[in-house]
Amino acid sequence: VQPWCQTPSHPHLLAGPQIVLSVYGPDFFGHDVVRGYGAVHVPFMPGRHKRTIAMFVPESSSMLQQFTSWFTGRRPEFTDPKVVAQGEGREVTRVRSQGFVTISFNVM
Repeated sequence: VQPWCQTPSHPHLLAGPQIVLSVYGPDFFGHDVVRGYGAVHVPFMPGRHKRTIAMFVPESSSMLQQFTSWFTGRRPEFTDPKVVAQGEGREVTRVRSQGFVTISFNVM
């Protein structure tokens, strides 16, 4: 096996580049809050590609945290975009589906 054909030690390196989306918008009180996160792999094949990205938002894990975040206007959000791109450790994070974003690629 040639060195450049070996499997990398991290499985997420096999997938190639990704685009990570963080969508923000105003809430009822005018605070800028996260509306959704999503990620999609960039296609390699030449041509026009359309991808639909399922968006999600993190949720508070208890009723007290939900009330506190509503009262203060500070909702849970990810500080590191790698959490969205890798998915590693996300199985312990509570999230809620928040719609879809469609993106078009023109690859040469």
